[in-house]
Amino acid sequence: MFDFILSSAHAQTAAASTQSPFLQFVPFVLIFVVMYFLMIRPQKKRMQEEQSFLNKLAHGDEVYTKSGILGKVTAIAEKAVTLEIENGAKMKILKSHIGGSAASIFAPDTKK
Repeated sequence: MFDFILSSAHAQTAAASTQSPFLQFVPFVLIFVVMYFLMIRPQKKRMQEEQSFLNKLAHGDEVYTKSGILGKVTAIAEKAVTLEIENGAKMKILKSHIGGSAASIFAPDTKK
């Protein structure tokens, strides 16, 4: 009985080793392709949209930060932006921490 188990295991090993190295690599390629289209590509697109928004940022735009602060752009430097928060209070933040346009938050929901 023990001999039957060993011969069966040996046969499986022999069958697996006759497969082409290319065919053993195909599942990894398929997994990478799926991951690219489900994760990497959408993230790149989102980053490009965010970068184009930051490049188009202008004086007077109402924006929100990634930490949830709403404000109006009063000055723009290369890496920093000055926001007027409320009652003339101003705050400097990094340009990369701007989350988007405040108009998109207060826009009416048209999906109803």
